[in-house]
Amino acid sequence: MTLRVERDKESGVAVVTLDRERKHNAIDLETAAELADTWRGFRHAEDVRAVVLTGAGPAAFCTGIDRGVRVPQPASPYSVDDPLLSVGPKANDLWKPVVAAVNGMACGGAFYLLGESEFIVSSRTATYFDPHTTYGMVSAYEAVYMAQRMPFGEAARMALMGTAERLSAQRAYEIGLVSELSAPEELLPAAVRAARTLAGYPTEAVQGTVRALWSAKQAALAQALAQAPALISLGNLPPERQADLFTGRRASAPEPLIR
Repeated sequence: MTLRVERDKESGVAVVTLDRERKHNAIDLETAAELADTWRGFRHAEDVRAVVLTGAGPAAFCTGIDRGVRVPQPASPYSVDDPLLSVGPKANDLWKPVVAAVNGMACGGAFYLLGESEFIVSSRTATYFDPHTTYGMVSAYEAVYMAQRMPFGEAARMALMGTAERLSAQRAYEIGLVSELSAPEELLPAAVRAARTLAGYPTEAVQGTVRALWSAKQAALAQALAQAPALISLGNLPPERQADLFTGRRASAPEPLIR
């Protein structure tokens, strides 16, 4: 199992932990399937009324898709098979509130998860960045999700600057991406405390409010995401060239600017 799920029936809170610490909680195909199954299972779990999502260990919340994953792609430039499209709660029709507790790095495909969480509680030592452009890849789904949660200029800078910069937790808080900062050791208790409050209210009212909030942006989100497959197909370098960039940069990359 690559996902750890703990339920507190008394409070109604479930804590979901990405449990691949040695891989910086990168998502492989097994983890993607477990996430989808977990969210769909929570739809029927009356003892789960709010969820906290986090990553194992202090180094990373999630670093996106595991680079060892190979997903065969259709020849059409209008289609992309992306295993991360089904990893979020909203993609699985879960409208119980999800609080993300971000420890360490959150980058790339992590934004599929953060983009479908209600709000983010962040460790003060966390950082946020999007490496796609550095390695010849289009940031499409990630950029769309973040453009809905951040000021446009900040989302554009993060998506375009790649690995050259990382957004600090403090800056993420200042621009509204993060709703609460905590010391690393207080991160999970802070997120659970918020989730317990949500779980203590009538769940019908809470879920209705979640849906109302998402209805304010779902039309624009759906339209934007519909463009992603073609943009990725047309703009991504071939996988072997991406791998060359990744390997070469790892050996010589300067320290990123933390802003």
